[in-house]
Amino acid sequence: MHCPGCLHNDTKVVDSRVSDDGITIRRRRQCPKCDFRFSTKEQVEILNLKVKKRGGELEPYSTEKISQGVHIALQKRLKDEEKLKKVIAAIERDVQLAVKSDIIDSGKIGDIVMKHLKKIDKIAYIRFASVYQDFEDLITFQEEVEKLMTKRSKKKKS
Repeated sequence: MHCPGCLHNDTKVVDSRVSDDGITIRRRRQCPKCDFRFSTKEQVEILNLKVKKRGGELEPYSTEKISQGVHIALQKRLKDEEKLKKVIAAIERDVQLAVKSDIIDSGKIGDIVMKHLKKIDKIAYIRFASVYQDFEDLITFQEEVEKLMTKRSKKKKS
């Protein structure tokens, strides 16, 4: 890693710590030439994965697209940025576990996202599902809400 201070082509890792979320590693680095100290973060990146869309076309996997979709679903609902990062990391972990080759259906990714949203926020789940499942009318929307309500009332009884 190049030093951001003097652009020397090598730096030394002084300290490494796993972050609180357990997903990233924070490294303290120091330049042996100018003694400039700085931090870097390291996280898992899914490489060479293609997403097969409904129409059959392939596109590169994008963490940003998942993050954006989850952000929109949770807009004005989840204020804790750390919790949001953990949800996205959990979704990515499940995507990695679901991949059998270098191609995954967009539908499988959508199912994984919905599973996680359903656990943390039912409204966000409905928001995401209404777009992902392409609800055609209010009746379809109502049926999905009723499924959630039925599951909720069963939990309260037990």
